[in-house]
Amino acid sequence: MSLGKVFAVFVVVVLGGILLVGGCFYSGYNKAIALDEDVKSGWAQVENQLQRRWDLIPNLVETVKGVAGQEKEVFLGIAKARESYFQAKSVGQKVKAAGIFESALSRLLVLRETYPELKSNQSFLKLQDSIEGTENRLGVERKRYNEKVKQLNTFSRKLLGRLYASLAGVEQAEYFEVAEEAKAVPKVDFGGSTPGG
Repeated sequence: MSLGKVFAVFVVVVLGGILLVGGCFYSGYNKAIALDEDVKSGWAQVENQLQRRWDLIPNLVETVKGVAGQEKEVFLGIAKARESYFQAKSVGQKVKAAGIFESALSRLLVLRETYPELKSNQSFLKLQDSIEGTENRLGVERKRYNEKVKQLNTFSRKLLGRLYASLAGVEQAEYFEVAEEAKAVPKVDFGGSTPGG
């Protein structure tokens, strides 16, 4: 084999190697970007459902206030959770505020057991149904979001995935986990107050 043919084979092998490595890099880099966008898209869907929840709550609170106005602690808890959500700067802070809100919302909905008037109030029942529907949709979107977070985090923890994610400026995402307060069974302390009085 002549020197020219050896050189040609060497050049072809080197170019093939460069194309292979470049193709892998291109593919991995784009996968990191796509996974990051999937997570952002998933979070946007979660926020759509959270916003729907926030829009319904003032109406529910006003309906309950008409019957159980003395339960100020419950209403203040909802107001504080709502305020902290809208002031949150990161996904983690929003998740924490949403969890606190879920706990406060549970306490609000427990009031119907103490105030029989709420059980027959059509506005309250319609709002309760709307909130339950929103909570179901939120649960679905939260699950989808967490699946996308898992895909991104798994990819970015792998050896080459970590390199591609780093080069693309993609960081691991936070799961939307239920706060410990929201896992507890809601307890409403009426402090000796009597319903309707």
